Amino acid sequence: MVRAAIVGLGWWGKHIVRRMQGSEKLKVVTALETSDAHASFAVEHGLRFTTDWNEVLSDPEIDAVILCTPHSLHTQQVLAAAAAGKHVFCEKPLALTRADAERSVEACRASGVKLGIGHERRFEPAAVEVRRMIREGVLGTIMHVEANFSHDKLANVPETDWRASPVDAPAAGMTAMGIHLTDLYLDLFGPISEVYAQTAQRVSKRPNGDVVSVQMRFASGATGYINAILVTPLYIGMTVFGSEGWVEVRNHTHPDTPGLTTLTYHNRHGHSDVIEFQWEDAVRTNLEAFADSIANGTEYPFTDAQKIGNIATLEAICQSAASNMPVRVEAPSGVWLRPVAASA
Repeated sequence: MVRAAIVGLGWWGKHIVRRMQGSEKLKVVTALETSDAHASFAVEHGLRFTTDWNEVLSDPEIDAVILCTPHSLHTQQVLAAAAAGKHVFCEKPLALTRADAERSVEACRASGVKLGIGHERRFEPAAVEVRRMIREGVLGTIMHVEANFSHDKLANVPETDWRASPVDAPAAGMTAMGIHLTDLYLDLFGPISEVYAQTAQRVSKRPNGDVVSVQMRFASGATGYINAILVTPLYIGMTVFGSEGWVEVRNHTHPDTPGLTTLTYHNRHGHSDVIEFQWEDAVRTNLEAFADSIANGTEYPFTDAQKIGNIATLEAICQSAASNMPVRVEAPSGVWLRPVAASA
């Protein structure tokens, strides 16, 4: 059993605490916040509460830390945890610049600790099936992919909240939703080589905007598109177009809420299939895969190249949105694609 401290008890930190209750692989034992405002939540869920970061880092009973903190704090917190010999699970994005992502990956590697990342979308059953279809050549040569991850859960975030800050959350919905799509793309299709991004401020007064749209090209030659809107009812979907067929995935609920996902497949011979996948707790699956990698040495299904590559893509998207020009993405060296079995 991996014993973990949760750092940050905002919306998502509390969600993780609730989702991990009863897990036989990872147990949240301590909660860290900057003030006593959330102490009652910690007590209610049987957690030791502290406002002292050094107390967490020096506690031999804590094996890992789960970072649910503002994005600009991630790098220094990862470095501190790694130096203290703690495994780190960092909520997305790992960093805001490629250089910082490289620092975090190298620090964890040098300290011999695992670095997990909060991208649960790739663990969803429909995503696992799409991965199988791509790896086994069911779709033929991949031509193009389109995906949208939009909702209004964060529509009423105060303008002073860090989630509305151009520093902590640049390029509108990229760090909230779009970063999940680029992670999934890197896992399914390999490195992204170029992006052209645009943002718009249509309804909200948040300084980082409420719409982001990105055209991209993969190193393979395929093209792609992602869109994320912070002020619209839930819409989540992905369509992959291949030379032999296409597959479309539509989520009927936000990934944190039970609900069906529909997968539709159509090939060039006119054959079609529609499959409904029941909801599975992908947040818990990700954290338990992280715990397994610590306790049993099993493969954690995120390569270092993917972790760094996703932040390199994020940084390029922010640069493109600011300059209104295409921006090249230099892919880090290392393993990109992983076996299908590793995701099961």
